[in-house]
Amino acid sequence: MFVNTAFDFKNYIAKSVDYATYSTTFETTIEQNTALPEVDQVPYFKYYALNLQRTQRIHKQYHVTPALLAAIEALAEPIHWLVITEPWCGDSAQNLPIIASIAEASNGKIQLHILYRDENTELIDGFLTNGGRSIPKLLQLDENYEQQGNWGPRPAQVQELFLKLKADGLDHDAYAEIVHKWYADDKAQSLSNELVELLGKANQ
Repeated sequence: MFVNTAFDFKNYIAKSVDYATYSTTFETTIEQNTALPEVDQVPYFKYYALNLQRTQRIHKQYHVTPALLAAIEALAEPIHWLVITEPWCGDSAQNLPIIASIAEASNGKIQLHILYRDENTELIDGFLTNGGRSIPKLLQLDENYEQQGNWGPRPAQVQELFLKLKADGLDHDAYAEIVHKWYADDKAQSLSNELVELLGKANQ
């Protein structure tokens, strides 16, 4: 995996928000934009309400796996998870609440920080996926803000499915329905397994 060392990650963490603040801003944005004309709403506002529902449901229902708890216990030092995302992103709605749940279960060993992609385009441009600014993107950093690895924008299996659906010419709504069904069927097992692997990089 390519590790980009060109950024001052400590500076980005200083600009980040925690999950509670991100969630509150998510809810406030919906409240403030619901009554506005479509032209005055934030970009992609039509996806916000459904994404918030998904985010809240998944965060409430997900249980951190024994393998993840063991990987957290094995961490020799605390680490940082810096996530680049946006509330309108459907993949973020599926993955960020799980990432947050894992950080919460770590008892401080994993410190979660969230950055908005569109306010930090120079950072996401250092971590493109097939040339695109796909999100969410999770950067794992050690205590000295050195990158250990990264993950995203979606589990490998559904990433392959996503690329195939786009290559087949499906429009956004059509492939999104299939992708979200995959997430529902997978029940976060793929993401959990991939994050066990990412946590393992902290001890290498």
